[in-house]
Amino acid sequence: MTPVNPDAPVNGTIHVTSAAVTHVGHVRATNEDSHLDQSPVFLVADGMGGHNAGEVASAIAVEEFEKLTLGSTVTVEQLGDALASAAQRIGELGGEAEAGAGTTVALVATMALDGVGYWVVLNLGDSRVYRLSDDIFEQVSVDHSVVQELMDRGELSADEAKVHPYRHMVTRALGAGPESEPDYWLIPAEVGDRMLVCSDGLTGEVDDATIERVLRSPVDVRTVCEDLVQLALAAGGRDNVTVLVVEALDVVGLSGRGNRSDEDTDPNTSVHELDEDTLPRALPGFGGESA
Repeated sequence: MTPVNPDAPVNGTIHVTSAAVTHVGHVRATNEDSHLDQSPVFLVADGMGGHNAGEVASAIAVEEFEKLTLGSTVTVEQLGDALASAAQRIGELGGEAEAGAGTTVALVATMALDGVGYWVVLNLGDSRVYRLSDDIFEQVSVDHSVVQELMDRGELSADEAKVHPYRHMVTRALGAGPESEPDYWLIPAEVGDRMLVCSDGLTGEVDDATIERVLRSPVDVRTVCEDLVQLALAAGGRDNVTVLVVEALDVVGLSGRGNRSDEDTDPNTSVHELDEDTLPRALPGFGGESA
């Protein structure tokens, strides 16, 4: 269990507080989830593979991204480099014990862009990132999974996906499978935003409506994490579960809740340009062209 940061640092232009809680669950013998709760990177990695290979792979992902916590903010290029380094190290794992090692990666990081604070959201696999911002509650990341592809094609309903035999089968992962290009999003940060990063040990047991209710509760982020993990365990706890929540306490460039100050906002910025920030992009330097 990771305590809430006692002195939340200023990350470039976003002042945050965060907490993370992880649990092995009621069924698994080991916890193959790893997480990083250290500004400016907040990450959950859900390992996969036999003979503890998943535990090794997820730990490697954390080690590579932890190198970025020496700075107060990150760039998209740095995230791509860290992901590429982790993929190379996981791919170099030798021996039968590490055969098929891989891990999902889902993260939120803080970035300064033209003096304004942005959330960078990145995912690879089916670990998720959610955003609670004022009246908005949404799943930002898109699952890289068999059932998500079936749903996208209209061949599977959301209720059917919950019980589908392939519901835990991912189509992209770090270090496993032929397709490993992540998606990422840039989202302008607002005071009061709560960003949730979690493994499927939470979302496989707790529905989105319950997750939203807990995120909206007027308690600190550590309590939110503890409550969500307890709900997952009470619902069965059939997988490792890791929950990490980051909350924006202050955002430089904002004159009030949800309003950017005149000196930090380009009056010529169109709504279309802001909408584009929320579209998934290919990660520069990691198997895709620069967005």
